Amino acid sequence: MPFTRPTLTDLIARAQADMDSRLDGEPYQRRRLLAVLARMEGGVAHGLYGYLDWQAQQIMPDTAELEHLERWSSVWGVTRKAATKAAITSGISFSAANGTIMPAGTQMQRADGVLYEVQADAVAVDGTVSPAIMAVDAGEAANADTGVALTLTSPVLGVTATGVTTAPITGGADTETDASLRNRVLARIRTLPSGGAAQDYVTWALSVAGVTRAWCYPGEMGRGSVTVRFAMDATYDNGIPLAADVARVKAYIDSVRPVTADVYVVAPVPVPINCNLRISPDTPRLRVLVAEALWAALRRDATPGGTVIVSRINEAISQTDGEDDHTLITPAANIQLVTGQLAVPGAINWGD
Repeated sequence: MPFTRPTLTDLIARAQADMDSRLDGEPYQRRRLLAVLARMEGGVAHGLYGYLDWQAQQIMPDTAELEHLERWSSVWGVTRKAATKAAITSGISFSAANGTIMPAGTQMQRADGVLYEVQADAVAVDGTVSPAIMAVDAGEAANADTGVALTLTSPVLGVTATGVTTAPITGGADTETDASLRNRVLARIRTLPSGGAAQDYVTWALSVAGVTRAWCYPGEMGRGSVTVRFAMDATYDNGIPLAADVARVKAYIDSVRPVTADVYVVAPVPVPINCNLRISPDTPRLRVLVAEALWAALRRDATPGGTVIVSRINEAISQTDGEDDHTLITPAANIQLVTGQLAVPGAINWGD
């Protein structure tokens, strides 16, 4: 039989009843001292019940939070993924006189104030200097696309004040959330390590900062081979990792995999799924909610080389709060992807 936590009102009433049952005299009166004491006792008991209720959540890994969840994860050998700093080896270009040195520690900032720092002295060649830089603060916010301008916070003699990224700045990731850590702990509990089984490669890939989904395909490249694909949904709009991300995941898997395995780590090939859709009522708010629900369902079901099922898309739209009716014009039939292709959000035409 489940335990029902008493409400504050119930606890106060219990305290009042206990006092009245043990004292002779006038019946209970709201303004007398006993009423105040009853409310105080009820408040204290309510706080204790609340603490016990919270503690009950912490004794199981599927409901534990923060340090209790980390304690559970340490028991099972799973570590919360720490925030990482975005960096680039040689993907920022400043105009400079040949031979000019941009010293290590030089800082530059993006238009929104995100700071980066030069990691080693860089010498200008052919009129440009391209230092290796790293974000000062860890987190996804420091990732940047090609063509982003960075401005020196302090001038460097012989170097222009502003440079432009010639390649993406990648590798930045936020500290792993409780939800993500909990899912990995539960997966570890439910699936024991098997010395290099397919699920082990998925677990290893998910252990790398920024990775949110991973898949393993034994034998895809031939006998004895293992192919790993992964996505980074919180880092990139379509979730498709860049070459630098693939290299990081490959390096980690190589450090833990069986020495005899022939491992290939590759990025999925994105296939945007475009939708032609009519909804009722057709309001700006509902369009936003439908788009969020539709793309969330697509990401949840998508696997490399899998099938985009139209009924699942219709289901996600139908379950959107406020939707009365809709017509999904395209895609009209399931879409079968080929090996390595991954369905990603495309564009929505609202039937205009």
